[in-house]
Amino acid sequence: MDSFDAIVVGAGPNGLAVAVTLARAGLSVRVYEAAATIGGGSRTMELVEPGHLNDVCSAVHPLAFESEFFRRFRLEDRIELLTPELSYAQPLDGGRSGLAWRDLDRTVEGLGRDGAAWRQLFAPLVDDLRGVADFTSGSLVRIPQSPITALRLGLRALEQGSAAWNARFREGVAPALLTGAMAHSIQAMPSLATSAGGLVLATLAHGRGWPVVRGGSQTIVDAMAADAQAHGAEIVTSSPVSSVAELPPAKAVFFDTSARAMASIAGDRLPERYRRALEDVRYGNAAAKVDFVLDGPVPWRDPALAEAGTLHVGGSRAELQRAENEVRRGRHAPSPYVLVSQPSVLDPTRAPAGRHVLWAYTHVPHGSTVDQTETITAQIERFAPGFRDRIVGSASKTAAQMEEYNANYVGGDIAIGDVTFLRLLRRPVLSPDPWRAPGGTFYLCSSATPPSPGVHGLNGWRAATSALRHEFGIRRAPELAPEGVLS
Repeated sequence: MDSFDAIVVGAGPNGLAVAVTLARAGLSVRVYEAAATIGGGSRTMELVEPGHLNDVCSAVHPLAFESEFFRRFRLEDRIELLTPELSYAQPLDGGRSGLAWRDLDRTVEGLGRDGAAWRQLFAPLVDDLRGVADFTSGSLVRIPQSPITALRLGLRALEQGSAAWNARFREGVAPALLTGAMAHSIQAMPSLATSAGGLVLATLAHGRGWPVVRGGSQTIVDAMAADAQAHGAEIVTSSPVSSVAELPPAKAVFFDTSARAMASIAGDRLPERYRRALEDVRYGNAAAKVDFVLDGPVPWRDPALAEAGTLHVGGSRAELQRAENEVRRGRHAPSPYVLVSQPSVLDPTRAPAGRHVLWAYTHVPHGSTVDQTETITAQIERFAPGFRDRIVGSASKTAAQMEEYNANYVGGDIAIGDVTFLRLLRRPVLSPDPWRAPGGTFYLCSSATPPSPGVHGLNGWRAATSALRHEFGIRRAPELAPEGVLS
């Protein structure tokens, strides 16, 4: 049997980040992917009708510019990132909207009496965007490069994660605009996890923005796979792995899987205490998704929303709080938070002329089998009268079907583990190097590790650089930029 320096189980963005990094270091790498195609949460497919490209899970990429891995990889030199001037928006009843422009000043001008409060909240963070990105790019058990920025972020997260979250605001638009970003975390609100995540996302929105990818999110993983293969890595698809005994010998094995799956596959090769920690990871509530094909753009009541790449649909801060807290209690919210992306507004390659694709998901209890097509349609219709008449076709995935699509999404949990603040600290264990199993050899590199869920490759990059140090004695990270491009 062939032997390798490294084996990677799973060809999602993080598994491919491992493959890129190790292959660039001159190591022999083989990647096993259970599905027929690579990509995990970053696949793009014709989900509804031929000729219409819908992103299967990830659609918008706030960390495409600020992820340390993507900066080193020079992602924006390899693919085309399309960045709207209007990063995200929050439609409200009566035709009003909160608009988060890339330009912080423009955003402030649109927030009336709360404009000054918004500037005070975000200007210090936007001024040190790289410091914010660094603080949130690895284990929280470490000293940040920009401690003052980390402190500023922490204090703001404490405020917005507490009962004092409305203290700085005088009107309703600004708090709703911030809450839409906070709700990405699928947690009760207010809480420290939701506030920290929302503040980071909103800061990135005022930095280089929230881009979509020309051709779909699949383009990102295709670029990563091409680079890994160009440097000698092998990628084997349609090859599920149920036990490490099925794998060739390797000095290091990486799992771009859920913590539970790593425990099952590695079994008694892992120290018992660590294996129990993986088995005991708690999974959170879920996403249920609907993809649409439309015969024209969404008829938003506020015409400004036509420019937004991303929308948080669900109304006021109080309404969003009520909806997310209902889900946290294990119930389906009758008027839920809906996350919407309209990529074909920016990318005409997604649909034939005159047609549009729309990506939408809502939050539901763990393991839900309830189809959310009508609920999502009705919530969008609330802010876009006539939306229902634009629908040519749709495709739905319940939370349970999300897990069927990707086994990492246990119960439909796309974060691959509950993201309360304490669980983020020990994801999966409390350690300055949480990617490495005790004793070495095995590494968890998926979104079940720090820094966070999302398409940024950082979980894989951190796991790979840890293995380079511990298993291969390589302390200098390899160059990842395309040949001929200075990093």
